[in-house]
Amino acid sequence: METQVASRALLARGFGWTVLAVLAAYMINVVLQFWFDFPGVTATVSGQISALGLVQVAILLLAAALAIGYVISSPGTALRADAARISNFNRFLVRSAFFVVLLVGMGDAILSFLRVQNMLDGIVGSDLSSNLGRADYRGMYFHVPLMLIGIVLGSVTRGLGFIWLSLLVVGAELLIVLSRFVFSYEQAFMADLVRFWYGALFLFASAYTLLEEGHVRVDLLYASMRRETKGRVNAVGSIVLGMALCWTILILGFGTSSSIIVGPILVFETTQSGFGMYVKYMMAGFLAIFAITMMIQFVAQFLEAIADKRGEPGARETHADMI
Repeated sequence: METQVASRALLARGFGWTVLAVLAAYMINVVLQFWFDFPGVTATVSGQISALGLVQVAILLLAAALAIGYVISSPGTALRADAARISNFNRFLVRSAFFVVLLVGMGDAILSFLRVQNMLDGIVGSDLSSNLGRADYRGMYFHVPLMLIGIVLGSVTRGLGFIWLSLLVVGAELLIVLSRFVFSYEQAFMADLVRFWYGALFLFASAYTLLEEGHVRVDLLYASMRRETKGRVNAVGSIVLGMALCWTILILGFGTSSSIIVGPILVFETTQSGFGMYVKYMMAGFLAIFAITMMIQFVAQFLEAIADKRGEPGARETHADMI
């Protein structure tokens, strides 16, 4: 019976996995377009045919085909099992993002402190110190290795580390207060660190908050609805309000080389605050992480909502259900 119920949900599963596959293909094509000079899918569709452009179109089609093939080859997989698998992968992304901002934030703040105090030359030499003062060099040869280490840490840990970001933000703000009012010492990188970690906390925690249904829901009718009706509402909302918003952010953010997300990343954009941190380009990337993790979680929520609408067993109890 469970296999029969799951097989009737092939359309919903196919839609969800296709969205994720197209998302992955879209981000691959973004990298190919802006870092490897591929023309982009839009140029190919508009009539500017080229071999590289056709490769990008093929990537999109192949991704969608693989998603549909996976769903067809696993008709007995329940909706909630797929949703749990997707949410677990999203947890990995958020954990990795936490470790990335933790390592990059602390590393860049220490580097900026050493530059302010004229100590960097004596530690790494004048040539390397001069190079670390360039945004592109620091981003490529200092930030990127720390990012890779953060991803590795995210893959070998299980806790959601971003929860500790709130404590780190408080600690960084407390450091500013103590250094300013006790030691009369304050530098631009200290405020940059607070903004860096706070922005990460706000944007990275959104997907987990959605998983736990912790976002503020202003409603007059939803709380009194049956689970099946709530599932129908959540399924429609996940597509119309959730996925549509995430796609809008990604398409506008990666539309051209001067778009709001990819533009700062391409040039390793920094603030104009002298010896501040060189992480402004990463904060633009936070929007992409927000959109990607929210898109993934909206797909998981969509599958859970369809399961609720169909009255399937095994509904996950959230904090909202216990209130």
